[in-house]
Amino acid sequence: MTDELYLETEETEEREAVFGDGDAGKRLDAAIAERFPDLSRSRVQELIASGGVRIAGKSGTPSKSARICPGDEIKITLYKRVPLNAMPEDIPLNIVYEDDDVIVIDKARGMVVHPARGNETGTVVNALLGHLGEDALSCVNGAVRPGIVHRIDKNTSGLLVIAKNDLAHAGLAGQFHEHSIDRRYMAIAIGAFREEEGTIDAPLGRDPSNRLRQAVRREPGGRRAVTHWRVLERLGSLPGGAGNAGEYTLIELSLETGRTHQIRVHLAYISRPVLGDDLYGPAKGLVAGQGQYLHACALGFDHPRTGERLCFESAPPAYFREMLRKLKG
Repeated sequence: MTDELYLETEETEEREAVFGDGDAGKRLDAAIAERFPDLSRSRVQELIASGGVRIAGKSGTPSKSARICPGDEIKITLYKRVPLNAMPEDIPLNIVYEDDDVIVIDKARGMVVHPARGNETGTVVNALLGHLGEDALSCVNGAVRPGIVHRIDKNTSGLLVIAKNDLAHAGLAGQFHEHSIDRRYMAIAIGAFREEEGTIDAPLGRDPSNRLRQAVRREPGGRRAVTHWRVLERLGSLPGGAGNAGEYTLIELSLETGRTHQIRVHLAYISRPVLGDDLYGPAKGLVAGQGQYLHACALGFDHPRTGERLCFESAPPAYFREMLRKLKG
């Protein structure tokens, strides 16, 4: 395996370029990549989407396909990167299913899926490498994300499937692309729902004001995101803490797309954030700092080698059940 993932540091670098007549009509991403050969076109596109590229005299985030005009002055903000590696670690995993091609685990809240800034060790990938060996996972995503086909957030618990080889990875990735994988979540939402079920269809992208957050973005940079929800149980109240008073609802959610933080952003967008979500929910409350009450409770997919439909379910963990007990009074 080779290093294909880098760690973004807090150190920034500013770059500028002024384009002339010879650049007229070129796409913005292509022109920047041509001017700065050390930046791949894919990284330039990431920078544009995250708000790291500005055209002087023009407001808002430009589109990657915007056409260059002579005299355009581009300002780029780069977060410097250093190579990141994943090493085997002896960390227990809750393995739900395993064969020669795939492994399904029930991830605990507080565990990151793969190494990243601030979480270089102690991740699911480190645990998998310790359990299976360094060459026992697919190589598609490089040395830092071996076998990782999809992710769930650090403070989200529940089911995750990992590919042991490239055939399995390709088969699972194809199903995610075709939206044929069944992914369902349970969440405790702050607030009441008037309807019994509904759909949130709102594009998501990097929040230009906070690079740690995602946001609904209908301007260039937003990608289609669709979340379906239905009410499982209408709960009581949890008085005594700012941001935690009022009604709560236990809901089930299914993903039609799989964007970063999708459920959390979508529920916050309709003013029904996930209980305990410090990034998108109330800043203060009885459960602040403990993590969101969001659990990946069901996962179904076709086995990438045999075609057999595999379906798994996971009951909410103890802390989740205890909160439900309190809210039911």
